[in-house]
Amino acid sequence: MLRNRFFKTKNGQRRGIWWLIGLIVGIIENAALVALTILFVWALDSRKMPALGIWHTTPLTSEFTSSDATPNSTLQDYLQQEDRLFGELKAKIIDHVAPTAEFDYSRYRVDGPQDPAHLPQNWNRTFELVPEIIRGGALLFHGLTDSPYSLRRIGEILHAKGFYVLGLRMPGHGTIPGALTKVNWEDWVAASHIAARHVRKRIGADKPFVIAGYSNGGAVAVKYSLDALSDLDLPPADKLLLFSPEIGITAFSAIANSHKLLSFIPYFAQFKWLSIQPEYDPFKYNSFPKNAAQQGHEITTALQDQLQEKRAAGKLAGFPPVITFLSWVDATVETSVTIDQFYGQLENPGNELVIFDVNRHDQMKPFYPAGDAATLEALEKRADLPYRLTIIANANTDSQHVVQRTKAPRSPDVETKALGMVWPYGVYSLAHVAIPFAPDDPVYGADKNPSSAYKGVPFGRMQPRGETHYLTVPLSQLMRLRYNPFFAYVEKRVIAGIGIINEGHAK
Repeated sequence: MLRNRFFKTKNGQRRGIWWLIGLIVGIIENAALVALTILFVWALDSRKMPALGIWHTTPLTSEFTSSDATPNSTLQDYLQQEDRLFGELKAKIIDHVAPTAEFDYSRYRVDGPQDPAHLPQNWNRTFELVPEIIRGGALLFHGLTDSPYSLRRIGEILHAKGFYVLGLRMPGHGTIPGALTKVNWEDWVAASHIAARHVRKRIGADKPFVIAGYSNGGAVAVKYSLDALSDLDLPPADKLLLFSPEIGITAFSAIANSHKLLSFIPYFAQFKWLSIQPEYDPFKYNSFPKNAAQQGHEITTALQDQLQEKRAAGKLAGFPPVITFLSWVDATVETSVTIDQFYGQLENPGNELVIFDVNRHDQMKPFYPAGDAATLEALEKRADLPYRLTIIANANTDSQHVVQRTKAPRSPDVETKALGMVWPYGVYSLAHVAIPFAPDDPVYGADKNPSSAYKGVPFGRMQPRGETHYLTVPLSQLMRLRYNPFFAYVEKRVIAGIGIINEGHAK
């Protein structure tokens, strides 16, 4: 058999299949050697990052994992474990941070300006808002490296309208960035199931149930709603509110955990991290481990596969109505995936996509990428969109005033409405991290909030100017917009949305 499987080369020599196999093996070996060389150089380069602190390297063993969940797990079980976790945080981390000038603004310095426990409410922990009369329920999922604080304002809006609100602390968050080196996306999903069952039980069977998700929490919210389509033990939401949802992220994250080939060696401990920075933000980690990117990739891959599966099975008609708020430019997630692979797949009526365009004032035009607006213009011209599209944009290129341009589903017509809002001076776009924060947010907003108990660093008001490479954190981190100047519009739309589902339940 093998004798007949030959081919001729240019010089007439006859070579067998084993030569071809050897050639392929050699190519694979060379490719593997190149990949390992790149990985080794990458690992060596990681040693240039700052030294790791105890909040990067200390294991916290009390954290909730999916293996802790049972069909009978309750929110009280979760909160008791959270109590143990924060006790461990104090014993292993906070009690060991020296009160020196180096750590004046560390979130782990007791009674320091950035100490989250110094406030009446530690927003790093799961929180509940209970109205006098419960008219509905809301479950809030925060983003990756964030804390429940990121959806605090959304929760307060819902609470003011009579909603019982549960802001869930996702596993791996609110404590130390090192916790994200161990977390798995299945831990977030397991926690979401426990929390959703609790909210439904708390409000009763006949009241509206809303799930809100920010960034990675948006992925969890979508994954939960897909799970609920086939799991009768999971109460379905009546509406999803998504803010900069993580439906798709860069493909690079798929190889993030390749660091494990070397990072187990103490010499390469920093290789576990994409960034290592001082932890001065009371409600968000500044350091970012590679495993966090890996888990973000895995949950988005899982929900995209599940979305296709449910669509093929004809089950997406039962998916809850969704309204999403996102920035057209986003350095964290792939907005095109949200638009094409999520909204393009939904079948039920009542979905809306709200896009905050960049500031198209003529003064900024020379600094934008050529053709930047073409993709958004093409989307707006489509007459086959199965959802309502709203774009918040400049009234024209001569104006800083913004308008709302809206298209009904499967319509070519655009309705324009002035909003009475303007772009703040110096702001050229929104950002991934800005969408759910109001201008008067005491931590990330631009306006002073004298009634707030927070007296720490006002990140939203900082506008550092000076020489580059002097600060201990990347200048881009301080300059990134942290609040939404058009949050009043978001608030109005959220209130209108829950008003609609309230009317539906009343009928």
